[in-house]
Amino acid sequence: MPRRIDAHHHLWDLTRREQPWMDGAWAEPIRRTFTPDDLAPHLDAQGIDATVVVQSSSSVEETRELLALAGGSDRIAGVVGWADLTDPGVGEVLAELAAGPGGDRLVGVRHQVQDEPDPRWLDREDARRGLAAVADAGLVYDLLVTPRELPAALDAVRELPQLRFVLDHAAKPPVASGERDPWAWQLAALAALPNVDCKLSGLVTEADWDGWKPEQVLPYAWHVLDAFGPGRVLFGSDWPVCLLAATYDEVVALADRATLRLGEDERAAVFGGNAARAYGLGTQGPSDGS
Repeated sequence: MPRRIDAHHHLWDLTRREQPWMDGAWAEPIRRTFTPDDLAPHLDAQGIDATVVVQSSSSVEETRELLALAGGSDRIAGVVGWADLTDPGVGEVLAELAAGPGGDRLVGVRHQVQDEPDPRWLDREDARRGLAAVADAGLVYDLLVTPRELPAALDAVRELPQLRFVLDHAAKPPVASGERDPWAWQLAALAALPNVDCKLSGLVTEADWDGWKPEQVLPYAWHVLDAFGPGRVLFGSDWPVCLLAATYDEVVALADRATLRLGEDERAAVFGGNAARAYGLGTQGPSDGS
């Protein structure tokens, strides 16, 4: 059987560092520490063999901690960490991370572009230089953007063909309002470029947290599958952020329903094969001595 991979989840320890983005009462359900042991029962229940853990704060130290966790884990196959793309020495930082504990699990880099005041942040010369350094390091770049930043993301993907991009959460479409454009045609334009994949993740938290129904979310998931095709879509739970709107099981059930019309091999690609390809995930187990 092909490996089933959750290509997008988080882990954080609030005793080590705060998560500044949890800036209101809305975050109370997830304002606590989440560890691999908390996630494991959900993975077991859904037959998930491996995961990709993604940074949640702008911290190289957090990335080191996630790599160390991954290095001692038989489940965390990859880490999408953080580094300052605008730092002229970002290439050296990435090399240092790759050489450290668990460094073989470093598969990508992400920055919270959605939080930048400038919607064209990805157009900045220093940001583009940093993206080129990510490519030179043989890593993937995860795009965390909303429709506001999609035009600049499109330019970056087009102008850096040597870099593999993975779009997180389908660029956060306006599910709660039921609107489609400009998100739908922007996504299709991005999907026309061969060096970008898209995560089928994070859609429930773009819906009405307390009252969403699958019928409201599925059209957005289907558009992702139509635009990128089943060969470039990666399932991700976005746990524990998803808990604001849905359980882990509900997120998997929604993705299952979205992919019902696909063939068996296509579904296997969405639920694992595409993540393995995009991130270059091997079959490594725990590091020696773990």
